[in-house]
Amino acid sequence: MLTTSCKKLTGICFLAFPQQQSLLLSELKNRFNISIDTSGVMNSSGSLRLSKGPQKSTFYGDLLYFPDKDAFLNASGGKLPYWARTCMTEPFLLHFDSIGQAAGELKKLQRNWAPYQYTCFRRAQLIQEKLPYINLKERKFPLTIPDSSMGLYTLIDEHTLIASAKTTSALPAGALNLVEDHENPPSRAYLKIQESLTLASSFYGCTLPGPGQKCFEAGACPGGWTWVLTELGAQVHAVDRAPLDDRLMNNPLVKFQAHDAFTLTPQEIGPVDWVFSDVICYPERLLKWIHTWLDSGLTRHMICTIKMQGEIDWKLIGEFAAIPDSHIVHLNYNKHELTFIL
Repeated sequence: MLTTSCKKLTGICFLAFPQQQSLLLSELKNRFNISIDTSGVMNSSGSLRLSKGPQKSTFYGDLLYFPDKDAFLNASGGKLPYWARTCMTEPFLLHFDSIGQAAGELKKLQRNWAPYQYTCFRRAQLIQEKLPYINLKERKFPLTIPDSSMGLYTLIDEHTLIASAKTTSALPAGALNLVEDHENPPSRAYLKIQESLTLASSFYGCTLPGPGQKCFEAGACPGGWTWVLTELGAQVHAVDRAPLDDRLMNNPLVKFQAHDAFTLTPQEIGPVDWVFSDVICYPERLLKWIHTWLDSGLTRHMICTIKMQGEIDWKLIGEFAAIPDSHIVHLNYNKHELTFIL
């Protein structure tokens, strides 16, 4: 007889961004004072021991299981790590004999499930085929993110999975993967603004920049962000010491100004609907610049990349996060950086 068993877990799971496990561990240690011993084997066949106490944390591929959710939430003040693309907030272990059983048990809990896999790829695919359809393909910008959270499951062997119906993201495995344009954008940075605009629309219910709207972009060269904004039909006041791609310099929607963007005051720029910055600068300078714009009252929305200079100053990041109604996120297309969205 085929059987299943389900065990509710006491912990919480964090899914790291690809190839960024070390940044997740660093954030847990330096932001939340939660140290994980990395001398062990970081996979499902071996556990990582916490620096204090007998409990164990375990990596399943990029998925980190932390065994005491209440202890984590107390240590973090209820905050979650930026370097987790999604979190399983109510994880459980499901033991099953057949693929149909696994899919059936998941469907009893909710409709929408997405996999994260590091092993048993074919078996996970067969389970997913028996679940209600969700789009796991790359998405074309612009797009809308659904409101409800996306369940997540991970096979850890052929007959066991760890899953949670409740997660912190409505995206499959917490990542927005976009269809790439390899011909038209002047740089790959366009993916960052496409992702951040999608999130801004989800956070605030605002429309994307478009015809009749004015944008100011600091440090616009070579023009990846400007290209996205003009494709949406918005007017862009682009400022940089170096010129943009020739196609953008000749675009009637673009007003280019050769200047150090951070030395221009909001009053010199005038009222705009959106302010953007992907400038390489110290986070302290960016924070001051953001406050200058907010104090001016001359813009409604801002999207700025916080580029880290060596070790992250978490107290300073907290000052960004303390700005009312703002969001700090790590994008799927960010590297050693965070993004400020307002």
